[in-house]
Amino acid sequence: MKLSARNVLKGVVKEVIHGVVNSEVTVELAPDVRVTAIITKTSAENLELKAGNMVYAVIKASNIMIGTD
Repeated sequence: MKLSARNVLKGVVKEVIHGVVNSEVTVELAPDVRVTAIITKTSAENLELKAGNMVYAVIKASNIMIGTD
């Protein structure tokens, strides 16, 4: 797989929560380091995502925002 995105992070699916339209997919990149993505339920089903699957979290963004209280 070749992509133009620079941030490709390999990890393991920890949890998939299916909604009516979207699915929430949590990927563990390292112990206690996780990212969560919201993708369409159809995509999650087509990828056959389930806990334990090895996947890539691909982050393509032109901006990252930081906030404080």
